[in-house]
Amino acid sequence: MGREYNARVGTLYLVATPIGNLEDITARALRILREVRLIAAEDTRRTAQLLAHFDIHTPRTSYFEHNKLAKLNGILAALDGGDVALVSDAGTPGLSDPGYELVRAALDAGHTVTPVPGASALLAALVASGLPTDAFVYLGFLPRKDSDRQRLLASVSRDPRTLVFFETPHRLLASLADIEHILGDRPLAVARELTKLHEEIYRGQISEARAHFSQKEVLGEITLVIGGAAPAAEAKWDEAHVRAELKKLLAGGLKKKDAARLAAELSGWPQREVYKMAIE
Repeated sequence: MGREYNARVGTLYLVATPIGNLEDITARALRILREVRLIAAEDTRRTAQLLAHFDIHTPRTSYFEHNKLAKLNGILAALDGGDVALVSDAGTPGLSDPGYELVRAALDAGHTVTPVPGASALLAALVASGLPTDAFVYLGFLPRKDSDRQRLLASVSRDPRTLVFFETPHRLLASLADIEHILGDRPLAVARELTKLHEEIYRGQISEARAHFSQKEVLGEITLVIGGAAPAAEAKWDEAHVRAELKKLLAGGLKKKDAARLAAELSGWPQREVYKMAIE
């Protein structure tokens, strides 16, 4: 039998807000934000600007990465007395920002959780990229550390689906360099400042994107959409290629174990054999 709940009073609404252009908010989202008893916001100052623009005066509370667990009980108590809306800085809450723990807690407490769809940088970049949209992999923000980023890229290097990542402006060039080295010079789209005044969607090869963005100051929110692996990418490297890759990774500061794991992912060789090469 399915799990049964006693009906609780409040509904948690997951309300998508504009990622730039304020005209992208829906009429339903505005109504919900006016009617709920509380808005849980990732950044109350940013949300305050949105609410002021639309003359909405609903009480707000902060709900962000570093207080999300401490705030759970208070928000659940508010749900016991009425409806609550969760909003992120921009776009759809719960994607690469706090939200999962609150959604899970609300469901476990017997509350209804309802999405209020709207803007999404992920989907906006994907559909405008010019790359296949029938199957894709979304992997959130690329890791900050070089070695972690390289490991993640290696893990999807032979995936034929379109890849979608978020990235920050100051790490864009380093990430593009890793992407080209590990995935090869594939087609990609770099979507920057979507729906805003200085929106840019750069489409081309990864090497071309590196050259383009190295000549300008990069600002704004960035979504990377990268073509999936071609069938030829599954071919196994020869030993000389593996050893050359190992040498490059070790020279870059990776430990032997990490370098062997990454080279194995890229080359299609068993990790045990690559590690033997690394310790020779």
